[in-house]
Amino acid sequence: METPTPRIMIESKALTKYFGPFVAIKNVTFSIPEGQIVAFLGPNGAGKSTTMKILSGYLAQSAGSATIAGFDVTRERLEASKRLGYLPENGPLYNDMTPVELLRFFGEARCLTRERFDERFAVVVEQCAIREVLEKPIGKLSRGYRQRVGLAQALLHDPEVLIMDEPTAGLDPNQIRDFREYIKVLGLRKTILISTHILQEVDAVANRVLLIHEGQLVFDGKPAELEEEGSLERQFYRLTSGAGPKGGDRR
Repeated sequence: METPTPRIMIESKALTKYFGPFVAIKNVTFSIPEGQIVAFLGPNGAGKSTTMKILSGYLAQSAGSATIAGFDVTRERLEASKRLGYLPENGPLYNDMTPVELLRFFGEARCLTRERFDERFAVVVEQCAIREVLEKPIGKLSRGYRQRVGLAQALLHDPEVLIMDEPTAGLDPNQIRDFREYIKVLGLRKTILISTHILQEVDAVANRVLLIHEGQLVFDGKPAELEEEGSLERQFYRLTSGAGPKGGDRR
């Protein structure tokens, strides 16, 4: 009996983005089947955030295409967004709202019925461990709790795909460990793309690595393959030596 081919949940085909004359990313191509946790690795300014913003439909590409669960993020944006949970590096949080108010707002924005919202609200509150801060203004919460609230909004509609941009940036070691555990548990049911420039993140959560340098993909494989000729840190330096944005920030 043949093993069924896994669905492709995230696909990037020759993605290219220009900001005026500056090339932020060029011909970025990869596909991620369901069930993988993929680390999108690269130095600051390599083009990770630009790629993820295009995949999420937040930013339009200059060339190429992107799909989420088979839906084109440009031509079928609403269908793609129904299947995507997105946690950007900063936000989307409103400091004057409480987590309850924020989740209600996103529930309405996603057209969840009252019954569906109540069901999912109960799940994400427990899943992200935010019950004790539900009535506190988000602006008063610690960075760790703010990240948990951000993750709760990304998971509220129970998406098949989760994209997270630098989710552990600014967290203390205990918060980082907790967040990595959340990611591993979520990876049992969802396809996850997580961008980072922190090498420890790769060994901690990922079963595949995409490495981007100066806007172009320079490695796609398993973490063990990246480490075959030395430490992950050494290989990262070898592939991105002299890295850094030329002529501007690649975002």
